[in-house]
Amino acid sequence: MTTGFDIFYSMALVPYVENSLPALSKLHNSSAQFRFANHDLRLAQDWKRLGVAAVVWDAAIVMCMYLELEKVELKGKGAIELGAGTGLVGIVAALLGAKVTITDREPALDFLSANVKANLPPDSQGSAVVSELSWGEGLERYPAGGFDLVLGADIVYLEDTFVPLLQTLEHLCSDTTVVLLACKIRYKRDTNFLSMLKQRFRVEEVYYDKQRDIHVYQSRKLPPRRDL
Repeated sequence: MTTGFDIFYSMALVPYVENSLPALSKLHNSSAQFRFANHDLRLAQDWKRLGVAAVVWDAAIVMCMYLELEKVELKGKGAIELGAGTGLVGIVAALLGAKVTITDREPALDFLSANVKANLPPDSQGSAVVSELSWGEGLERYPAGGFDLVLGADIVYLEDTFVPLLQTLEHLCSDTTVVLLACKIRYKRDTNFLSMLKQRFRVEEVYYDKQRDIHVYQSRKLPPRRDL
């Protein structure tokens, strides 16, 4: 029998047993409410049907908090969100003025699209499109180096995805593209990914939420190496 967890395992953050910790019970709520970009947002959640990809995780909240600080220019910029899940980050980026392509794997798209439609006002509906993207696959459907900003909240978690994720970042980024990754560093493999990223990108920590233990890293492509 295929479960929501099976479908989304490759997008999973950390599995947990239902009711194992009271603090995690909020993930089983049918919705989560926030106020970002002067808008009240209500994100549908569907743990039972779609698993970990269909709940709002702390990294997404911290990423939105960072975007509101206006440290990165969003107005009029082309952005893409990877592994969007509920779509919170992409929605907030669109409300702050970016033109956002909000992506996830195919099974999540209907759920993701419904959240985007429900939370963007009519005059902002054209600021976000939902699109299928499995890392490392079909990248030719996206313009090489065609985005000003790449966003990812809690997408660094599974070692098997590290190489295709790096391939995807390299394809999407030009020399001027800014990559923002919001991460909880849970395991040594998470720092291993950052080490891999530093081989191709200049990486710096730009924000840390102590309460939630979430780091935000900003990255830009390194110039190509010239062999002597």
